[in-house]
Amino acid sequence: MTVAELVLVRHGESMGNVAAAAANEADAEVIEVGQRDADVELSEVGREQARALGAGLRDLLADDRPTLVWSSPYVRAHQTAAVSLESAGEDREVLVDERLRDRELGVLDLLTTRGVLARYPLEAGRRRWLGKFYHRPPGGESWADVVLRVRSFVNDLDAVPDGTRALVVCHDALVLSFRYVCERLGEAEILAVGASTPVRNVSITQLVREPDRTWRLERFNDVRHLEAAGLPVTEHGGDTPVHPRA
Repeated sequence: MTVAELVLVRHGESMGNVAAAAANEADAEVIEVGQRDADVELSEVGREQARALGAGLRDLLADDRPTLVWSSPYVRAHQTAAVSLESAGEDREVLVDERLRDRELGVLDLLTTRGVLARYPLEAGRRRWLGKFYHRPPGGESWADVVLRVRSFVNDLDAVPDGTRALVVCHDALVLSFRYVCERLGEAEILAVGASTPVRNVSITQLVREPDRTWRLERFNDVRHLEAAGLPVTEHGGDTPVHPRA
């Protein structure tokens, strides 16, 4: 048994995304969110984006392929899944899996680039030495740690009925990690993707499994549903100390 198709969706714009953009604009050290990362909700723009995503999902789910839906346990992802499925007219169970949560940043959580350099200069040096993929901030995760979670999830997809589509609503770090695992990319390759093409909010990335069980990228970062609805296309990729950017 094996899953035949993997569809990855990043959550809509969140209040954390908005707060991070404001902090960077103000050249502040701290991102003022007022909630732990797991509890951050969608912004109003994010909710509109999630409703527009429903049109993209409606087209995707119009075939007869059986589809199972998973979501990160973080509120912004689960809200995106619920709002978009309702908008698509789909009454489907959303399975929550903690392996799909966003990357944990440990002591760097809620800090901008300026904040990291000011408060943890030695940690900033460690990151420069180890590189973005392998640096693990104290109390947090490296990108390699996130990849281990994704590998576990992908392996479990072999237990679903043949021909199933897996629809996964998660985070930008997870979308890139799925591509890393499924396409068998290297460190430099996935960092180059993250640097050149930030994962957009409510974008659709689709991977199709070939008969030899390898994965083929069908589309990446697709936001035509936002463009059709006349809604803002947002990226909110984050700061260089904690995201795979140059």
